[in-house]
Amino acid sequence: MRVPLARVRWLTMLSLLVVAGRVGAQELEPRSLQNSPVGLNFLLGGVGYARGNVLVDAALPLEDVTADVGTLLLGAFRSIGIFGMNGRIGVVLPFATGSWKGTLAGIDTSTSRTGLADPGVVLGLNFIGAPALSFQDFRTYRQRTVVGIQLATLIPLGQYYPDRLINLSSHRWAFTPRLGISQALGRWDLEAYAGATFFTRNGEYLGGGVLTQDPFYQVQGHLVYTFREYPSWWAAASVGYGWGGRASIDGVEKDPLKNTRVSALLRIPLARSHGLKLVYINGLSTRLGADFDTFQAVYSYTFGAPRPPAKVEPR
Repeated sequence: MRVPLARVRWLTMLSLLVVAGRVGAQELEPRSLQNSPVGLNFLLGGVGYARGNVLVDAALPLEDVTADVGTLLLGAFRSIGIFGMNGRIGVVLPFATGSWKGTLAGIDTSTSRTGLADPGVVLGLNFIGAPALSFQDFRTYRQRTVVGIQLATLIPLGQYYPDRLINLSSHRWAFTPRLGISQALGRWDLEAYAGATFFTRNGEYLGGGVLTQDPFYQVQGHLVYTFREYPSWWAAASVGYGWGGRASIDGVEKDPLKNTRVSALLRIPLARSHGLKLVYINGLSTRLGADFDTFQAVYSYTFGAPRPPAKVEPR
């Protein structure tokens, strides 16, 4: 199946958005392994709204938390070649504003925050089934089975007050390696991912306390469909399960986390090089993790189309 170059933009527009929210949370990200021509660039701008038990750091000792959180997301990605394999690199800059209400030691409390959350850096490499291709060579590429790895890193540069309980930054690094496989079956794509998030310590927790946390493990699956009548449109249904992440505050351990998430996504082309992604994520079942409903809209712009070859005049 030949892939028209115009469709490459739509097929890969959002495949690089692997940090749409917090790295280290259980994000559901279909088409993260989608191959794309080397040199294709992506600019992203998104808005989101989450309501429910929304905590930047799940280790917080709050109970019965309700929150309304709005987010603004800016990102830039580029498709690259690494030793003949297709890869991608990018950065995401999130801003957030929200209000929280909860119970701490039996006392009702509330607060609000506005500012920069922790930015993320993403590096991915597809080492099976997705070679590094130029724009012209990509025309004849046909996806079958693709296997790849990704590393997403949260950098603790967001707003953080050591003497306050709720912050927009977790004030610690988080590293999330992930292995994935994608299988194309006509207009359907079946995908599966497995990964874990590893945390560094926070030595400034609530005025000098020490917070440590065990790895948080995640598995997820996706079913993606590309519409026959409108090939630039696609939709996805996803489910993910996460467990682990037991936190310890000054040596006192908390219970581990466990949650199940489901999501639905619709990808809509707007014009050449422009697209929109609509996402809904629901916490199907949760124990000690964040339990909330999330709505996201992400606008994407791609550029880096090949220039036509220069004409050579005969001598």
